[in-house]
Amino acid sequence: MRYWLALLLLITGPAIAAEPQALLLRPMQVFDGVDPAPHPGWEVLVEGDRIAAVGPKLTAPAGARIIDLPGQTLMPGMIEGHSHLFLHPYNETSWDDQVLHEPLALRTARAVAHARATLMAGFTTERDLGTEGAGYADVGLKKAIDQGIVPGPRLMVATRAIVALGAYGPKGFEPGLAIPQGAQEVSGVDDIVRAVRGQIAAGADVVKFYADYHWGPGEPTRATLSLAELQAGTEAAHDAGRIVAVHAATAEGMRRAIAAGADTIEHGYGGTPEVFKAMAAKHIALCPTLAATDAVSRYHGWNGSDPAPAAVLENRQSFRIARATGVPICMGGDVGVFTHGENAREMELMAQEGMPAAQVLIATTSGNARAFHLDGKLGAVKVGLLADLIAVGGDPTRDVAIVRDVRLVIKGGEVAKGP
Repeated sequence: MRYWLALLLLITGPAIAAEPQALLLRPMQVFDGVDPAPHPGWEVLVEGDRIAAVGPKLTAPAGARIIDLPGQTLMPGMIEGHSHLFLHPYNETSWDDQVLHEPLALRTARAVAHARATLMAGFTTERDLGTEGAGYADVGLKKAIDQGIVPGPRLMVATRAIVALGAYGPKGFEPGLAIPQGAQEVSGVDDIVRAVRGQIAAGADVVKFYADYHWGPGEPTRATLSLAELQAGTEAAHDAGRIVAVHAATAEGMRRAIAAGADTIEHGYGGTPEVFKAMAAKHIALCPTLAATDAVSRYHGWNGSDPAPAAVLENRQSFRIARATGVPICMGGDVGVFTHGENAREMELMAQEGMPAAQVLIATTSGNARAFHLDGKLGAVKVGLLADLIAVGGDPTRDVAIVRDVRLVIKGGEVAKGP
């Protein structure tokens, strides 16, 4: 039997995956991810996994599939900047219980469903910033998506976030009792460098640090990792070609993250004009996570009307200051705190706080691509870039909520959703 199989392979050669069929996409207009104004009458030709041509009245090559998209806007696949695929909304199960009581197999199965929902919502790339107690399962999920085993966006994974010893959770147990943590604890420069290199060896694309957190129940948030620790960890990550995301909710935590050379700062609730000016000077992007604050406040009983809770007001104000001082804005909602597939919730809140719809779309496409060092590969409708494209019903440059009406999803030249 083995002889015949070997002979068959010699005759036929190894199996080769077929190239995606060429596609000619004919929408109402194209939003290219860079220009705030859409381009009426433009078409897009996809060959293989790349964008081959963009412009009016393109000619389809022989054998190409023509997809007409009347009344729709074709745009780059959106990029989610801050997510946790291994978490689900806290009003379903508390964070502590997810970390301590939910089996890893259950959390992984749920993450598979979350990845599919994200892709179907038009987000073809996603930066996942920590498994929160699920170890390195995000690396396996990324491989399963890349190998076509399960559907999902292109993932940038952080594996286990890095926190100061004693500063994270779960907490509230007998002192001295070893409790599984939602992140990797470190203490000292050598320890943080060792943790960074270990995570990279395990498959991390991005390294996430917590510059601040609250040490005990009821305590205010304070800086945790020292500047020396953050600098050493960031240097180790950058030396390995990885980007660095820093959770920082206080002005001091943000100052340390900026001085350390972070690529993005997450949350930034306590940012001052001076801190945001320093961020802008170094072109460090802010992921404001407006949707997370909004969601948690609603879980605690807020109905969305004014007066808003203090946390919501602080987040809104920091977002406005960041924009006014020229900080690059990352679109990242901390999804997982709220429902996966509802990623557009962050975009809607950004627009509600005064960011023009077209600028929100740019932040979600070419802006995030630039912040995550993916520009030149993704984030725009441009010849030579990967063919990650979506079509939505209507004009999202006028009303960003239209991105919820996703009619077509193409990832790497292959139709994942649509006709």
